[in-house]
Amino acid sequence: MKIAIVGYGRMGKIIEKIAMERGHSICARLSETPTRENLGGAEVAIEFSKPEVAFDNVKSCIELGVPVVCGTTGWLTQKPEIEALTHATEGAFLYGSNFSLGVNLFFALNEKLAQLMEAQKEYTCQLEEIHHVHKKDAPSGTAITLAEGIVDNSVRYSYWKMNETKEDQLGIFAVRQDDVPGTHSVFYRSNVDEIEIKHTAHSREGFALGAVVAAEWIKNKKGVFSMRDVLGITY
Repeated sequence: MKIAIVGYGRMGKIIEKIAMERGHSICARLSETPTRENLGGAEVAIEFSKPEVAFDNVKSCIELGVPVVCGTTGWLTQKPEIEALTHATEGAFLYGSNFSLGVNLFFALNEKLAQLMEAQKEYTCQLEEIHHVHKKDAPSGTAITLAEGIVDNSVRYSYWKMNETKEDQLGIFAVRQDDVPGTHSVFYRSNVDEIEIKHTAHSREGFALGAVVAAEWIKNKKGVFSMRDVLGITY
């Protein structure tokens, strides 16, 4: 199919490579807001840009009737507006804080563990994420998704915040280090032991492959979706 890449940075170039390897054509490589003219007849747009322009990019694509797969984080306060627009226009929108197959399985594991740990009051939960020094937002979108998964499956924690967990405030430590693609850890600690689940990305290609697979999946669909829908994760 014809794919427009909106945000032609490091991720955009890897997405281009993988999409072409899978037999697709790249009809647009944009560093500006999409328009009918510069989208080049795209059947799907994959948006990996910057937090400050992501909303306008996605909004333009939805208004033009082009399904959007978006992986930009740091703009989610405006996401409900995009979801409402998608429903109103019978468009298609899929957001992922992380498109890696492994991470999305990790999300499901995290939620299941949160349910199991709910009755174990002697344990305190703490999150940590490590990314390259060029990442602009903190905490990462993936860490936020993990934190929300815990909050939604626990009565003990009401919301997440940066730094250490205190009372009903679930903490996230955000570390910026060299060229790390992304490492996310969830800890449950008591006075006598510690449980840890961890996902470590070794390259950005896993993120790019997942985004292309999501673009293949969303073509000709209508609605608001996530990687759970793409992967068939039901709980």
